[in-house]
Amino acid sequence: MKKVNIIEKKRVFDEFFKIDAARLQYEKHNGEMTPEIRLLNFERGDSVAAIIWHKDKKKVVLTEQFRYPTYEKGPGWITEIIAGGLKKEENPEAALIREIEEEIGYHVAEVEHISTFYVSPGGTSERIILYFTEVTSDDKKSQGGGVDDENEDIKEVHFSMEELWQYFKEGKLVDAKSIIGLMWLKDKLGFKE
Repeated sequence: MKKVNIIEKKRVFDEFFKIDAARLQYEKHNGEMTPEIRLLNFERGDSVAAIIWHKDKKKVVLTEQFRYPTYEKGPGWITEIIAGGLKKEENPEAALIREIEEEIGYHVAEVEHISTFYVSPGGTSERIILYFTEVTSDDKKSQGGGVDDENEDIKEVHFSMEELWQYFKEGKLVDAKSIIGLMWLKDKLGFKE
C-alpha cells in the first residue's frame, strides 16, 4: 500500500451534499512523494440500485424521473434503474427493498449483489451498490411513485430486452448504473442482439 500524508482536511460545504478539501501528499509509482497538493472530495454517501426483471411480463422494470443535474446538458428527465441513497447505518439490502417499494410499489424479499463501484472516483467518494432482483405481478403492493416529502414524481416503465437494447443503442439510456445493469442482465438472460 502506498503512503498518503494528509496535512489538513476540512469540510468546505455542508448541506445535503458535502465537500471536503484536503491538503496532502501521496506516494507516486516511483516511490517519491508528490509536493503538497489540494484536492476536493464530493461526499454524497453511497447509493443502492437494482436492475429488476419482471418475470410475468418478461420485461425490465425502470423508472423515469426528473434529474436536475442532467437538465443543462441533456434531457432532464431520464430513464434509469431503481436507486436511492443509503442512509447512515442502513443495511444496503434493506435500503434497496425500501427504495423499490417507494419508487415502484413492489415488495421483494431477496436481492442478488452484482457489483459495488465508484461513480466518478476523480471527484466523489460515492459508490453504487448494484443488485438484481425479480418481481411478479403479485409482488405489487402499492402505486409507488416516490416519496411526497422529497417531491419525487417517479413513473414506472417497462421494456422488453429487445426494446431496452435498442433504446441503449440509440443513446437514450444515459445513466451509467443502468447501462452496467443492462450489460449484466444481457449476459444473465443470454440475450443476443
